[in-house]
Amino acid sequence: MSAGGEGRGDALGLCEARQVTRQGRTRQVQDRGRQLLDRVLAGTPAGESPLRHVEHLPARPARHAPWPEWAADEVVAALRAHGAQRPWTHQAEGADAVWSGTNTVIATGTASGKSLAYQLPVLSRLHADDRATALYLAPTKALGADQLRAVTDLGLNGIRAAAYDGDTPRGERDWVRAHARWVFTNPDMLHHGVLPQHSRWAHFFRRLHHVVVDECHTYRGVFGSHVALLLRRLRRVARHYGADPVFVLASATVSDPEALGLRLTGMPCRAVTDDGSPRGGRTVALWEPPLLEEGPHGENGAPVRRSAGSETARIMTDLVIDGARTLAFLRSRRGVEAAALAARRALAEVDEALPATVAAYRGGYLPEERRELERRLLSGELIAVAATNALELGVDIAGLDTVVVAGYPGTLASFWQQAGRAGRDGEEALVVFVAQDDPLDTYLVHHPAAVLEQPVETTVLDPANPYVLEPHLACAAAELPLGEESLDSFGGSPARESVEALTAAGVLRARPHGWYWTSRQRPHRSVELRGTGGEQVAVVEGDSGRMLGTVDPESAPGTVHPGAVYLHQGESFVVDELDLDGGLALVHAGNPEWTTAPRDETHIAVLHTWESRRTAAGVSVNLGDVEVTSQVVGYLRRLPSGEILDQVPLDLPARTLVTRAVWYTASDELLRGSAPGCAGLEPARIPGALHAAEHAAIGLLPLFATCDRWDIGGVSTAVHEDTGEATVFVHDGYPGGAGFADRGFAALFPWLAATREAIASCECPAGCPSCVQSPKCGNGNEPLDKAGAVAVLDAVLTGCETPV
Repeated sequence: MSAGGEGRGDALGLCEARQVTRQGRTRQVQDRGRQLLDRVLAGTPAGESPLRHVEHLPARPARHAPWPEWAADEVVAALRAHGAQRPWTHQAEGADAVWSGTNTVIATGTASGKSLAYQLPVLSRLHADDRATALYLAPTKALGADQLRAVTDLGLNGIRAAAYDGDTPRGERDWVRAHARWVFTNPDMLHHGVLPQHSRWAHFFRRLHHVVVDECHTYRGVFGSHVALLLRRLRRVARHYGADPVFVLASATVSDPEALGLRLTGMPCRAVTDDGSPRGGRTVALWEPPLLEEGPHGENGAPVRRSAGSETARIMTDLVIDGARTLAFLRSRRGVEAAALAARRALAEVDEALPATVAAYRGGYLPEERRELERRLLSGELIAVAATNALELGVDIAGLDTVVVAGYPGTLASFWQQAGRAGRDGEEALVVFVAQDDPLDTYLVHHPAAVLEQPVETTVLDPANPYVLEPHLACAAAELPLGEESLDSFGGSPARESVEALTAAGVLRARPHGWYWTSRQRPHRSVELRGTGGEQVAVVEGDSGRMLGTVDPESAPGTVHPGAVYLHQGESFVVDELDLDGGLALVHAGNPEWTTAPRDETHIAVLHTWESRRTAAGVSVNLGDVEVTSQVVGYLRRLPSGEILDQVPLDLPARTLVTRAVWYTASDELLRGSAPGCAGLEPARIPGALHAAEHAAIGLLPLFATCDRWDIGGVSTAVHEDTGEATVFVHDGYPGGAGFADRGFAALFPWLAATREAIASCECPAGCPSCVQSPKCGNGNEPLDKAGAVAVLDAVLTGCETPV
């Protein structure tokens, strides 16, 4: 049911109608969700509601199981003392599987207590065998620190749990290696700090019984491919010392957890998916910010909506005044800082004490800043926090009243992970999805079933990607010589081909008993697991020498180029100088009235076509390898109203990326012809039509692949030099590809059909950010032809149905 266009009372009535109330307590609990939604809608005139859909997800009762007989009494007593009187059914099932020696994936919802399912068997093993060890891997340091705190708080003797990550002081690292029995770390530290010097960890590896891989659904794309190979290296080193640890993976709900476990670890895994935890009812509101009625329009005169960040700041302000604990997820570091700053300014006009209860939390902060924010979060000093997904996987925050998701986070798995933070005590809670002015977000708020009724995506990763596989094989050889038997665990034939390539390049040397690393320098430093391609760029205040944070080198030209406005903890800075070779961006404090947006030029060349289909109607669909050359050539200065002041040129080096792409071509006759099934476009309209279709396709691919639009890019041209025809490319944003283009190729027809519908159903007359304009367009969204894009997609979709 849709609440679009209806008044506030009708929308709230819908929530109420979807819940059958049997007891006064249920009514009282649900009233909290209604009150919160009513609070953020206060002052909205009837008929102008931003709500496009409201749905109430009913509460779910708990299902318990007895404590396993094998569980150590001391461990059970400690868990009971911390509130776990009886395990839920999935916790007991998962713990039994792990204790029996089965590699296990526990894939249940956020706040379902997955940690107890691995804590119980791991702690029981450590208690029963005083020489046993365990390893815990988290995708973020914040999550690792939070889980370490949970284990330490149990107060069990002899466990000796300790962190070993980038924040661990040098003086403590030797103690951890020598004495810790449960080490909490992350993939980056395992790669850089443990495996290269595994001989110093020999006693730890000899007794390694369990490896916990937390939040494993986040290991997707290139990062996931890196982690999959890292886990294979970890298994190989452990077996060298005589251990064969059990892997236990914890994940938010994924569509095929057994397949994910197999891809990540290289071993069969048992899936535990029947969630027995209780869940409070949640009201989910899909929210589309209104069009701006006054002031200049956006690029090319297109109408624009109030930004998702501004809308989120207003919602946060209302909720803080109401005392509702709120977590708002925004897509970018800049958006997080801007939303927190706007909320604090608005709250200052109400009560001078309220701004201190709002903060920003994002990646790139210094360790001491993160720890202080986490302390304030856990203590309740902060009522509202604007965060990137760095907090999606961070500290375990309980008792939240509201979660605001500003902009689709790229996957349904991430959306439900973020939304699951609401109602962590089983109480009624509110989730608000605020749409960005973006084709995908617009599509989702107008098609609620795509959010509320679709299964979560299959996690995409490709450990056979040679750009990922070859460096890890070099690292593996540097750790221990590679034998023939080792190659099977790294993928078989692709691994053999990579080893041969490394040997031919002189990186490895073949000897009778295997392949050996030839250099004195270890290869680990050159491998960046998160696909950043090098050392982080430090952002430093030039006058004081104060380090503000870091930016990855791939995004540095677009975010900290000279003249860019950089936000940090509510303070505004302007970049004076960017030294990419030295990894340094110098800034000074400043508060200009404009924001900045980079502009770049991109060229693409086809290197190899792996698959191709051509129809009799003149449409071809292709998958292959491409070389993408891009260069930031300038930036726009834009006022808060959206008005563009000017474009400033830049002289930055070009970057080259060899990756995977999906592309379709259309013949000149199909685009210009007037026969049925043709687009009937004048030649001058074709570039703008293809450009608009490309933008919208990039925006909609995340519906069909586990990615977001920042993981992919695109190029369109009326005549491409390699294809000889009008061509639209969509490519992965990582070396060698991450599997996203492959998914697009496999689902091309439904993907382009959804793209066509998103454009055609948009109410704007000539194209806007909700349909064909892109926030990352290097050409300033010029030219764009909305009607032409619909005509092109109609012709291509019709052509795809025409047999050869």
